[in-house]
Amino acid sequence: MKTVYPLIFRPVYQNYIWGGDRIVRQFNRDEPPGVYAESWEVSDRPEGMSVVANGSLQGKRLTDLVREQGEDLLGAGRNADRFPLLIKLIDARETLSVQVHPDDAMAGRTGGEAKSEMWYVLDADPAACVYAGLQPGVTETTLREAIRDQSLDPLLHVVPVQAGDAVFMPGGRVHAIGAGCLLLEVQQNSNTTYRLYDWGRAGPDGTPRDLHIDEAMQVIRWQDDGTAKVTPRRLGNIEQNELWEVLSCPWFRMERLVLREPWPAGHDGRSFQVLFCADAPVMIRTEHGQEKLIPGTSCLIPAALTQYQLEPLSSLATILRITRP
Repeated sequence: MKTVYPLIFRPVYQNYIWGGDRIVRQFNRDEPPGVYAESWEVSDRPEGMSVVANGSLQGKRLTDLVREQGEDLLGAGRNADRFPLLIKLIDARETLSVQVHPDDAMAGRTGGEAKSEMWYVLDADPAACVYAGLQPGVTETTLREAIRDQSLDPLLHVVPVQAGDAVFMPGGRVHAIGAGCLLLEVQQNSNTTYRLYDWGRAGPDGTPRDLHIDEAMQVIRWQDDGTAKVTPRRLGNIEQNELWEVLSCPWFRMERLVLREPWPAGHDGRSFQVLFCADAPVMIRTEHGQEKLIPGTSCLIPAALTQYQLEPLSSLATILRITRP
């Protein structure tokens, strides 16, 4: 019998130049002073591999668990060479570069990996925004001219955001995260990014960072009229608890659980579940024990763990739950 219990991983931090220390400050993480632009919470990538931090599997890499546990981890009928999603926290102290990722159809054109993603806004400064898509009528010619002239701003859709908002970024949509955003990002397991524009910023060595304009032009959705900000759909109440569907797409689904009392979370085992504790501590209870989630903690529930209970340790707690559709 394979060991199955709620898995917590050691965060893997990335110190990109646009980041700050909001992740470690807001979630009271015990880290030395520094830049923590991203915290990779659940990652099966060689440049940032998740390692189990709790229980009998402590020290195990996620990539090894995928290989050893297979359907018990991923879900009935789901076998893969790697975990299908990458889940991270992002602290944008400064605005990120304007960039684009390929979608499934276009990834082969440039040799990259497909990457559609979503952002759930955990906190935001009063004037915070994201950039999502190009204005109508923008062509490759006008985009190249704007990049050359350092005048790209007017060509981008500006989307104001606040805590609780969710934004969808399918592959092919030009985008950037604005300064002052703290986000939970859910994406396909990919690290392919084509940078179009970097606001005239210099890299750590004092020179401009590389751009990938030709690759980007090959994968941009030029007819992209989709709405970036999504409207959560209330699925109903379970006693005093609320269940919302934040977003569902072919690659992932996010729900928001608003907990006021214990909630027995049963499921059919067709998918793993990743829980993110957003604002107040929650206890996960299983037949084998319990695990406390404090705000800012992510937890992977293996698919074979089909029965567990979430118990808020205060009057109200929010859990974001991520699954495969």
